[in-house]
Amino acid sequence: MSMKDFKALMNTGQYDFLRKEERLGKRIILLGLGGSYAYGTFQENSDIDFRGITLNMTSDLLGLTEFEQYEDDKTDTVIYSFNKMVKLLLECNPNTCEILGLEEEQYLIKTKLGQELLDQKGLFLSKRAAKSFGGYAGAQLRRLQNAIARDAVPQREREKHILNSVRNALEDFERRYGDFDRGSIRLYIDKAENPELETEIFVDAEYRHMPLRDYENMWAVMHNVVRDYDKIGKRNRKKDDNHLNKHAMHLIRLFMMAVDILEKGEINTCRRQELDLLRKIRSGGFQREDKTFTPEFYDILEAYEKRMEKASRESLLPDNPDMEKVEAFVEYVNRKAIEGGYLEGNTWY
Repeated sequence: MSMKDFKALMNTGQYDFLRKEERLGKRIILLGLGGSYAYGTFQENSDIDFRGITLNMTSDLLGLTEFEQYEDDKTDTVIYSFNKMVKLLLECNPNTCEILGLEEEQYLIKTKLGQELLDQKGLFLSKRAAKSFGGYAGAQLRRLQNAIARDAVPQREREKHILNSVRNALEDFERRYGDFDRGSIRLYIDKAENPELETEIFVDAEYRHMPLRDYENMWAVMHNVVRDYDKIGKRNRKKDDNHLNKHAMHLIRLFMMAVDILEKGEINTCRRQELDLLRKIRSGGFQREDKTFTPEFYDILEAYEKRMEKASRESLLPDNPDMEKVEAFVEYVNRKAIEGGYLEGNTWY
């Protein structure tokens, strides 16, 4: 699809919410392509995703209402409130950085305030990108490894892999709860009590006076890893392969974006220079018949991991954003939102 097609689609009835929702309409300052159409890796059957930013209402800024984002599941559209967007950008959240890194023609809506945000995106870039993008890349790698391990190794070895994945996912919790006066948790593998398994993971946990919500969150992390792992292999082979290759592609793409941020101070969402490589990964060019990936793929992964580590050490970006400058810009934008200054030059509909 061309950008002309996307703009025509945006003006159809299924996207009327963009014009009619009170929190959207002329309050939208940026709207652009998301997902594979943003990265340039789209295929014939790729979903169409729109991502954007809308200004907070006066009642959010001065009153008691709260608003973080608007989602329309039917059209895969997500529009963040400006204040929510700022908080995510300060952490170099990959999903939100992408919105500020589109090519000029990939924006469907860009108001004067939207352009000012793009001009100031450097305010939000810092060495936090290494941790944030690295964390997302790590999650993609775990999904990839989980899927491969599910079908490629014996159950005993798969259980070890699940245990390692759970421990990785619980890293923050283990730092907080592993050794403190309210109790502890220990995960280990032993002979299975489940007759369908040879070995299985067991938990020894003891907590006292622990906040229920913290306890719930900790168990949710472990539950999600096991649940996602068990889902793998229940799909048909072709669809499962597509998911594996998609995870592999996004893993490399995340490293590419992180390196650009750390080395150049740039957000480049569309990966034109690396499209051949990304499309080769996406189409299964590095996958063997047994679902595992070739040594060449892991060489590419290792090279990007080392490059990001080096870029993080040598980056000229600050360790953290300059909050005084960020606060000044946020106040400037929100003042426009309250006083109606956002309407200046806003003619998108």
